[in-house]
Amino acid sequence: MWMPSPVTLWNEPDARTDKSDSPLKKFLLQSSKLSPDEKAVFLEKDESIRVTHESSAQEGQTEAPSVDEKVDLHFIAFVNVGGHLYELDGRKPFPIVHGKTTEETFLEDATKVCKQFMARDPQELRFTVVALSKA
Repeated sequence: MWMPSPVTLWNEPDARTDKSDSPLKKFLLQSSKLSPDEKAVFLEKDESIRVTHESSAQEGQTEAPSVDEKVDLHFIAFVNVGGHLYELDGRKPFPIVHGKTTEETFLEDATKVCKQFMARDPQELRFTVVALSKA
Protein backbone atom coordinates (compact mmCIF):
# COMPACT_ATOMS: atom_id res chain seq x y z
CA MET A 1 0.00 0.00 0.00
CA TRP A 2 1.28 3.46 -0.86
CA MET A 3 1.83 5.71 2.12
CA PRO A 4 2.68 9.39 1.88
CA SER A 5 6.23 10.28 2.76
CA PRO A 6 6.94 12.69 5.62
CA VAL A 7 7.81 15.32 3.00
CA THR A 8 4.41 14.82 1.33
CA LEU A 9 2.66 15.20 4.66
CA TRP A 10 4.71 18.28 5.53
CA ASN A 11 3.68 19.91 2.25
CA GLU A 12 -0.02 19.59 3.08
CA PRO A 13 -1.53 23.01 3.87
CA ASP A 14 -2.62 22.15 7.43
CA ALA A 15 0.48 20.18 8.44
CA ARG A 16 2.60 23.06 9.68
CA THR A 17 -0.21 24.68 11.65
CA ASP A 18 -1.46 21.39 13.13
CA LYS A 19 -1.57 21.79 16.92
CA SER A 20 -0.95 18.10 17.65
CA ASP A 21 2.17 16.96 19.41
CA SER A 22 2.69 13.83 17.30
CA PRO A 23 6.08 12.12 16.92
CA LEU A 24 5.92 12.73 13.17
CA LYS A 25 5.36 16.47 13.58
CA LYS A 26 8.19 16.69 16.13
CA PHE A 27 10.49 14.81 13.74
CA LEU A 28 9.57 17.09 10.83
CA LEU A 29 10.13 20.24 12.89
CA GLN A 30 13.43 19.07 14.37
CA SER A 31 14.85 17.77 11.09
CA SER A 32 13.57 20.40 8.65
CA LYS A 33 16.96 22.03 8.13
CA LEU A 34 18.97 18.78 7.94
CA SER A 35 20.31 17.22 4.75
CA PRO A 36 18.77 13.90 3.62
CA ASP A 37 21.73 11.98 5.08
CA GLU A 38 21.49 13.86 8.37
CA LYS A 39 17.73 13.21 8.47
CA ALA A 40 18.36 9.48 8.02
CA VAL A 41 20.74 9.43 11.00
CA PHE A 42 18.32 11.54 13.03
CA LEU A 43 15.46 9.17 12.17
CA GLU A 44 17.53 6.12 13.15
CA LYS A 45 18.07 7.64 16.61
CA ASP A 46 14.53 9.02 17.08
CA GLU A 47 13.09 6.98 19.94
CA SER A 48 9.53 8.34 19.63
CA ILE A 49 9.25 7.27 15.98
CA ARG A 50 10.60 3.80 16.87
CA VAL A 51 8.10 3.38 19.72
CA THR A 52 5.21 4.58 17.54
CA HIS A 53 6.23 2.22 14.75
CA GLU A 54 6.52 -0.76 17.10
CA SER A 55 3.15 0.00 18.63
CA SER A 56 1.52 0.18 15.22
CA ALA A 57 3.26 -2.98 14.03
CA GLN A 58 1.93 -4.90 17.04
CA GLU A 59 -1.62 -4.15 15.94
CA GLY A 60 -1.12 -6.47 12.98
CA GLN A 61 -2.60 -6.32 9.54
CA THR A 62 -5.51 -8.06 7.91
CA GLU A 63 -4.37 -10.95 5.76
CA ALA A 64 -4.81 -10.28 2.07
CA PRO A 65 -7.45 -12.44 0.36
CA SER A 66 -6.24 -15.09 -2.08
CA VAL A 67 -5.75 -14.04 -5.70
CA ASP A 68 -8.65 -16.31 -6.75
CA GLU A 69 -11.14 -14.78 -4.29
CA LYS A 70 -13.55 -12.18 -5.73
CA VAL A 71 -13.02 -8.84 -4.02
CA ASP A 72 -15.32 -5.86 -4.57
CA LEU A 73 -13.02 -3.23 -3.03
CA HIS A 74 -9.64 -3.63 -4.67
CA PHE A 75 -7.03 -1.08 -5.69
CA ILE A 76 -4.19 -1.32 -8.20
CA ALA A 77 -1.81 1.28 -9.58
CA PHE A 78 -0.06 1.69 -12.90
CA VAL A 79 3.41 3.20 -12.93
CA ASN A 80 6.07 3.96 -15.51
CA VAL A 81 9.39 2.55 -14.34
CA GLY A 82 12.30 2.62 -16.74
CA GLY A 83 10.04 2.94 -19.77
CA HIS A 84 7.82 -0.02 -18.84
CA LEU A 85 4.19 0.03 -17.73
CA TYR A 86 3.87 -1.86 -14.44
CA GLU A 87 0.69 -2.90 -12.65
CA LEU A 88 1.13 -2.84 -8.87
CA ASP A 89 -1.36 -5.09 -7.14
CA GLY A 90 -0.97 -6.03 -3.49
CA ARG A 91 -2.82 -9.29 -4.18
CA LYS A 92 -0.10 -10.46 -6.55
CA PRO A 93 3.38 -11.55 -5.47
CA PHE A 94 5.17 -9.25 -7.92
CA PRO A 95 4.52 -6.34 -10.34
CA ILE A 96 3.00 -7.22 -13.72
CA VAL A 97 4.73 -5.74 -16.79
CA HIS A 98 2.31 -4.62 -19.49
CA GLY A 99 4.91 -3.54 -22.05
CA LYS A 100 6.78 -0.42 -22.96
CA THR A 101 5.53 3.10 -22.25
CA THR A 102 6.77 6.68 -22.19
CA GLU A 103 5.76 9.79 -20.26
CA GLU A 104 3.88 10.91 -23.36
CA THR A 105 1.98 7.60 -23.92
CA PHE A 106 1.60 6.46 -20.30
CA LEU A 107 -2.07 7.45 -19.90
CA GLU A 108 -3.01 5.91 -23.24
CA ASP A 109 -1.08 2.70 -22.44
CA ALA A 110 -2.66 2.38 -18.99
CA THR A 111 -6.10 3.03 -20.53
CA LYS A 112 -5.60 0.08 -22.90
CA VAL A 113 -4.95 -2.22 -19.94
CA CYS A 114 -8.02 -0.84 -18.11
CA LYS A 115 -10.13 -1.57 -21.20
CA GLN A 116 -8.84 -5.16 -21.19
CA PHE A 117 -9.93 -5.47 -17.55
CA MET A 118 -13.36 -4.06 -18.41
CA ALA A 119 -13.75 -6.45 -21.35
CA ARG A 120 -13.42 -9.44 -18.99
CA ASP A 121 -16.78 -8.57 -17.41
CA PRO A 122 -18.65 -5.97 -19.49
CA GLN A 123 -21.65 -6.00 -17.09
CA GLU A 124 -19.53 -5.02 -14.05
CA LEU A 125 -19.96 -1.33 -13.34
CA ARG A 126 -18.41 -1.13 -9.85
CA PHE A 127 -15.05 0.41 -10.63
CA THR A 128 -13.37 3.78 -10.59
CA VAL A 129 -10.36 5.03 -12.51
CA VAL A 130 -8.32 7.92 -11.15
CA ALA A 131 -5.38 9.53 -12.94
CA LEU A 132 -2.79 11.51 -11.03
CA SER A 133 -0.64 13.90 -13.01
CA LYS A 134 1.89 16.63 -12.51
CA ALA A 135 0.18 19.99 -12.23
